Amino acid sequence: MPVLVITGTGTEVGKTVTTAAVAAAAVAAGRSVAVLKAAQTGVGPGERGDADEVARLAGRVTARELARYPEPLAPATAARRSGRTPVRPQEVAEAAAKLATEHDLVLVEGAGGLLVRFDAAGGTLADAARLLRAPVLVVASAGLGTLNTTELTARELRTRELDLLGVVIGSWPGEPDLASRCNLADLPQVAGAPLLGALPEGAGSLAPDAFRAAAPNWLAPRLNGRWEAESFTTREAPAPLA
Repeated sequence: MPVLVITGTGTEVGKTVTTAAVAAAAVAAGRSVAVLKAAQTGVGPGERGDADEVARLAGRVTARELARYPEPLAPATAARRSGRTPVRPQEVAEAAAKLATEHDLVLVEGAGGLLVRFDAAGGTLADAARLLRAPVLVVASAGLGTLNTTELTARELRTRELDLLGVVIGSWPGEPDLASRCNLADLPQVAGAPLLGALPEGAGSLAPDAFRAAAPNWLAPRLNGRWEAESFTTREAPAPLA
């Protein structure tokens, strides 16, 4: 798995922090890692983008960004409004492939969800994954509504004959509600793929050293971690109704 594409079921689901955790766990396992942000929006010149944040948390990784647009919009819209050239799936695939010749693992982080458009032609992260023949990791939220968005994402991946590696919960609440607890069992069912981790709420606010030390505890062995879905689900599952 030299290239792994990471997408979310939407915005603000913990995609960047999850990417950092995957990177940190891989580095801890002795792998060289590069992170490629296909299109960064909502960040001005000189400001830190998502790839920079991954590098800050994960440590010894190569961070690359293909395009940057100042307004916090979908990449195609942000590119059009700024008058800048949009990034295209072929460019994402070429950049990732080049990084893969120099690193053991390349993480390609999208913007928002799987079908957010990069350009006016409708190119998406899914198109880049197809060109790369790379598996896709889906980052989902924990609570109510996540089953629908996760299943929609999984169905689209299957329609495009892309490999869904699994699902990671991007922010597991300190005090999870009933829906979140039930979703631990339901997410793998609707996704048709395993649950591969759960990051604790606020993980991204940890000091980098603490983040790197803890990251393998949040991810399954498939992602170079020690987390076990069965034991986590059993521990967090709600008590049955009497």
